[in-house]
Amino acid sequence: MADKKIPMRMCVACREMKPKKDLIRVVKTADGIRLDKTGKLAGRGAYVCPNEDCIKKLSKQKIINKAFSMDVSPDVYKAIEEDFFGK
Repeated sequence: MADKKIPMRMCVACREMKPKKDLIRVVKTADGIRLDKTGKLAGRGAYVCPNEDCIKKLSKQKIINKAFSMDVSPDVYKAIEEDFFGK
């Protein structure tokens, strides 16, 4: 029996390829940009490792701006950090 193929995605912060299920999706929808912990929301997505360094690197280097080719307000980065860290 053939092994099941594991979908791989690249973290936008650390640029490492990892299995899709091990990453958190940041999604751009009509409502704005937010974390998609289920990975099933409709919209353009970018993936990030679920660790503190990668989440902090998002805002420090404005990586979401580059991933979605648009200006993203600092409030969005703050909301993502609060959602991830549960503050």
